[in-house]
Amino acid sequence: MKGRKRFAACDIRGNLLERIALPANTGERAGAWGLLERLKCSPPGQSIALIRADEGFAGADWETQVYAHFDWPVEIIRKPKDQVGFAVLPRRWVIEQTFGCWGRYRRLSKDYEQNPACSRAMLLLTAIRRALHYLKPAPPNDPPFKTRSP
Repeated sequence: MKGRKRFAACDIRGNLLERIALPANTGERAGAWGLLERLKCSPPGQSIALIRADEGFAGADWETQVYAHFDWPVEIIRKPKDQVGFAVLPRRWVIEQTFGCWGRYRRLSKDYEQNPACSRAMLLLTAIRRALHYLKPAPPNDPPFKTRSP
């Protein structure tokens, strides 16, 4: 199977908590369940208070299954019934921003990686780069790479 489907969990600031890369034929709910399993084994200092998901996860008692298995409440972010076209939904922009950042990196813009572990590592590297950028952003007129004069 060609292609990857990426699943990610981030905190309310957009910092990456966990990520997985699975084959493209993986279903949304199956991939999200795998992500939640990995999130369950996260470091002890990291606690989950609420899982937010889009409308693709609504129905079929997915929310109650997640709560029964992980003891985490699930909030489904729904668009208003009268909405036509695009609109920013509350709190959904956080994860969409994370996925948007991944699209700006050459190694993540297409599926270059053969090994899913390498794909996960590239997701982690982009999260680290994003966090470092927020710690010390580059000056606006500073070139990204400095060259030595001969």
